Amino acid sequence: MEPKDLSKEQALALLEDFAKRWLAHDGLWFLAVEKRYGLEKAIELDEEAWATFTVLEAKRVKEFLGLPDNGGLEALKTALKFRLYGFLNEQEIIEEGPKRIVYRMKTCRVQAARKRKGLPDFPCKPVGITEYSGFARTIDPRIKTRCIACPPDEHPEEFYCAWEFTLE
Repeated sequence: MEPKDLSKEQALALLEDFAKRWLAHDGLWFLAVEKRYGLEKAIELDEEAWATFTVLEAKRVKEFLGLPDNGGLEALKTALKFRLYGFLNEQEIIEEGPKRIVYRMKTCRVQAARKRKGLPDFPCKPVGITEYSGFARTIDPRIKTRCIACPPDEHPEEFYCAWEFTLE
């Protein structure tokens, strides 16, 4: 069998599996760095990597979907659905008006795994700020990002993190 021979259902399943493989690699890389250099340094290096990766991902999503430059929040809403996380975690976008949306990560494979192991939430806020602001800014430089809540912040059961995007 060749990849081109896959059915639509098989191709969609493979796409989800690719996203899981990517996330597994990201986690293993992080754990190796944490083991060698400690949590603080691992977060610092993870943030550095995400600063580059999130721009790359946004550019590729934007090109793949043919999103316009300065496409505003409509372009961002579409692009967010095509991130690698979009195939793994349940998310929602709440319309707060023509110049404001809220994006909430309702499920998170990383946090769910930690919860199953009896561990506290992973403190991903510093990386999240870099990741989401860089992604949004790449889709449209007029979009500003604000963290509403992200671990280690307290958050309700309904979501792990939430981000506000406003169009200036």
